[in-house]
Amino acid sequence: MKQTLSVSWHGLALQLDLDGALYWPEERLLVAADLHLEKGTSYASSAGRLLPPYDSAQTVTRLERLIEAYRPLRVVALGDSFHDRRGAARLDGEVAERIRKLSDLVDWIWIHGNHDPKPPQQLGGRGAVEIAIGPLMFRHDAHQDRQAEGGEVIGHYHPVASVSTRGRSFRRRCFAIGRDRLLLPAFGAYAGGLNVREAAIRRLLDAEARVALLGRDRLHLFPLHAALPDATLPVSVTGE
Repeated sequence: MKQTLSVSWHGLALQLDLDGALYWPEERLLVAADLHLEKGTSYASSAGRLLPPYDSAQTVTRLERLIEAYRPLRVVALGDSFHDRRGAARLDGEVAERIRKLSDLVDWIWIHGNHDPKPPQQLGGRGAVEIAIGPLMFRHDAHQDRQAEGGEVIGHYHPVASVSTRGRSFRRRCFAIGRDRLLLPAFGAYAGGLNVREAAIRRLLDAEARVALLGRDRLHLFPLHAALPDATLPVSVTGE
């Protein structure tokens, strides 16, 4: 059975998945942010840092598992699906074919990101700067002039939360849930993270915002103010 956390947001019943994706049952919509495919090969070619080139295959495997579990009609990849503009061209042929099969199964939407402003036409699906569904707007980054009505679902910030319990500290990916904005964690296998207590994220949320941390076997929901700044953590921290 899939590990999910059900939340009510803007009057909608949404499911937060332990893999870091959002599912909206009423719309049969699956959303994943910041896949950062081909980050490993990008680092190897541009920065000379040799990372194992398996991140794309691992990330696509997790997407396949989610699509098999939820059977969505529509999938939204919420921007920065590729780590750079040439990432799609570097994909292993077998991985590219797996993505094409997924995009043939559903209405697949590639939201434009800052790392990949042009969608990969050879992989199927369609591109969009943003998409509105019901009262929600799905886009890569937040708009400061966002209208008061409705909610904004975004990626880009790779939120992580740090907590300390029973003498151990954890720093892991999380959802950040504010009154008007819902920030998705980065889905990509090699994607990093920004602490939810950092100003870049705090300015997007309200005082009553909550965090849903991706634990080992379930999601943990707690107030944003209960998360710890990275500077307060001991040297030994488990996970991201």
